[in-house]
Amino acid sequence: MDWLIYLAAILWLSTLLLPWRPWSTRERLEAGADTGAVDLGDITVLIPARNEAEHIARTIAALKAQGHELTIVVIDDESTDGTDQIAGSEAGVQVLAGRGLPSGWTGKLWALEQGYRQITTPLTLLLDADIELAPSILAAAREKLVTERLGLLSLMAKLRMESGWERLLMPAFVFFFKLLYPFRLSNSGYRGITAGAGGFVLLRTDVLAAIGGFGALRAAIIDDCALAAKVKASGFRTWIGLTAGVRSNRAYATLSPIWHMVARTAYAQLLYSPWLLMLCTLAMVAAFAFPVAGFSADSAAVQICALAAFGAMAACYLPTLKYYGLSPFWIFGLWLAGLLFLAMTWASAWRYWKGERSRWKGRSYAIELSGVGSGPSDGASDPGVVDAATKR
Repeated sequence: MDWLIYLAAILWLSTLLLPWRPWSTRERLEAGADTGAVDLGDITVLIPARNEAEHIARTIAALKAQGHELTIVVIDDESTDGTDQIAGSEAGVQVLAGRGLPSGWTGKLWALEQGYRQITTPLTLLLDADIELAPSILAAAREKLVTERLGLLSLMAKLRMESGWERLLMPAFVFFFKLLYPFRLSNSGYRGITAGAGGFVLLRTDVLAAIGGFGALRAAIIDDCALAAKVKASGFRTWIGLTAGVRSNRAYATLSPIWHMVARTAYAQLLYSPWLLMLCTLAMVAAFAFPVAGFSADSAAVQICALAAFGAMAACYLPTLKYYGLSPFWIFGLWLAGLLFLAMTWASAWRYWKGERSRWKGRSYAIELSGVGSGPSDGASDPGVVDAATKR
């Protein structure tokens, strides 16, 4: 199988030399000076929250520290842990009691749609309930959105990287996302690639209206990228970047929650295609397993190719590790992270083949029998929604 080692060298050297540099961390936006007196009256924040009692208070407190006159709307998505009471105890926060989930909608998008109907400001911020903002990052995002005439701006949250599993997999998650959706291409006028990061999305309210609100993507599983794609397809500019000013407080201390988080959307990213799954498997096995295996090959030429592949892989990954302040020694775990993410992708495909499109927050999104194997829903044939307890 020496040819797979040669393929690995080609893959990593090509990635390193691509003109749009998908491995780079140069697309970023950081918080500016904290003035503490910014008028944010032109922004409404929508926070969809389902059983987020652990995080919602910190999220709201950090939002209030961004400036004054900010409108904050929490849409309680049938929580059972007191999320609505905690949010409602915060002064100046509107809490909407979410209605039951209708057929054809995913939970987050239905919650956002209900909040969308309350918006009267020119700008809207979509914020996950576990996100804590650094002071002044919202003002910096608004300035960039307005001055560069963007329709949508999203920032990839800094995921928690404290446990061993988080340090192994979370920077790799960001790294793989950037390889799949190169930020430079996404931020250009090219419509073939558009990325969004759902934890923090700032957009013009009139742009949201122009695409038909959240109903236009009501069944989307990868809702952030679907929203960004709709915005760009409608003729508006989008921008995505890294930041240290948007931090997720959600813990992934063990492998299991990371596994379920990735398996929720991985096969959707491959358009539910068995052929793309096979191609992805070949590419990832070649890219991550064979550079390591090649060091034990009998041929000196194969060993040199393995070394070239591993060196190029390290050069691609090191900027991400540096950006997040992690030791460069984590490069030696990237091969394991890659193979674990491949296994999660197969787990996602297996769920789909069993009739489950996605599972998250106690809900399972099933595939209509007529749509099994036909790819993602286009809105004409929506997935049904069932309680996860009925699937077990």
